[in-house]
Amino acid sequence: MLEPYRARFFVEDEVIVDCELTLDPYHKGIERIMEGMPVHKGLIITERICGICSHIHLWNGTRAVERGLKIKVPERADYIRVIMAELERLHSHLIYLAHAMEVLGHETMCMRAFTLREDVMDLLYIISGNRVHYAVPIIGGVRPRCDIDEYRMSELKKKLDVLDVKIGDYANRVINDSMIMSRVKGSGILTKEEAIKYATPGPTGRASGIDVDLRKKMKEYKSFDFNVIVLDDGDNKDRVVARALESIEAVKIIKQALETLPSGPVSNRNFELKEMKFSTSYIEAPRGEIYDSLALDETGRIRNYQNRTPTLTALASMEIACIGDQLTDGMLTMASCDPCLACTNRAIVVENGKEKIITEEDVKSLIRRGL
Repeated sequence: MLEPYRARFFVEDEVIVDCELTLDPYHKGIERIMEGMPVHKGLIITERICGICSHIHLWNGTRAVERGLKIKVPERADYIRVIMAELERLHSHLIYLAHAMEVLGHETMCMRAFTLREDVMDLLYIISGNRVHYAVPIIGGVRPRCDIDEYRMSELKKKLDVLDVKIGDYANRVINDSMIMSRVKGSGILTKEEAIKYATPGPTGRASGIDVDLRKKMKEYKSFDFNVIVLDDGDNKDRVVARALESIEAVKIIKQALETLPSGPVSNRNFELKEMKFSTSYIEAPRGEIYDSLALDETGRIRNYQNRTPTLTALASMEIACIGDQLTDGMLTMASCDPCLACTNRAIVVENGKEKIITEEDVKSLIRRGL
């Protein structure tokens, strides 16, 4: 596994009877770093929460401020934010599929996914000028350098047409490959009831029958026609298939956004930074729901920024999903939820060299005191 955590499987005759996950100890301290920073300066740091989903973190933090100060975002900017988010979803799902094929030992399909990902990175570069940290959203819109002019539009459409065919072909190959399907079918089953109990987010939850996708509730996505991929088997196969099919839907959204991109400005600078009470925003990232909340003081500086990412509940679900499987399927099930611990660990307490478990009341107390 690429992610820094330990999975302990308890087995009887190679069959998993229990599982215990221990997460990694590193902590970036982003919330603490952002405390007291001017909001324009602080929000850009949210991109560093994750190197794969950098746009969605910056967008959601920015969105929370816009909601709190009631700042109107131009429609053209919303479209560009959506295009970036769906390109990022493609980029993330292709990494997932490459990783899944690597775990299965299918090197050819692994490298094909990574090759496709390069095409997506080129599209992200065309819009933003960067391949990883794009810095597209700003409060009130997107940066003027990320506007889509005629040249960019032409390049994006041309490359997206080719990518559309390639991704469709790749998804078709994955779904119809008997070796891949025989390896993932019927293992790591997470029922819909278990997924609801453990609040399993995003495509991992949808692969277990949970029909929830925050994009359907977001005003930014109301103009686009796309399907929410919901599957019923809840096994490793469905978690792979869900992301393959979601990649096709992401291309569909991007094409619609490019075809109907409104004219007009890409940012609204007619607002005043002032004291803002707690404002929250939820958004559908490639791995599931992301939550951001923050307040601003009277000088427009950040207070009590909070961020929650989807991996923690997704991984907790896999502790249950792997029970009853063969040991050889255990790590496959862990990987099937697309864990990303780089963005997960938000806090850890160590006293006298020992980790300390803090209760819900402890957390509330820390938040109230701004710590």
